[in-house]
Amino acid sequence: MSKRSKKAHKTPANLEGYVVVVFAEDIAQAEEYKVLLDTNDIPAIVSEQEEKSIGSKEIAVMVPEEFIDEAHVVIESQQAYDDFYDFALDDESDGEFDSELFEDDF
Repeated sequence: MSKRSKKAHKTPANLEGYVVVVFAEDIAQAEEYKVLLDTNDIPAIVSEQEEKSIGSKEIAVMVPEEFIDEAHVVIESQQAYDDFYDFALDDESDGEFDSELFEDDF
């Protein structure tokens, strides 16, 4: 993955050319996604929009359209990494080794 210029990280006055890469549950999660994308040299912005039909806010993390595929890969990779370690930590907290995991049903 090649490094991109930091000049591309400016927040635009309008969102023309930006597309939603992911919706966040809250502003903290949206900021985590933004930092993750910025760390991988993908310009990102957080946009809160009022959802008129249900009266709640949508928090979108947006990237320029030309970065959408790369942004999806970065986010999915991070989610897989987090899921793996959540699973590993859950197993460790049990305090017991599950020997049934390695048994064959022959």
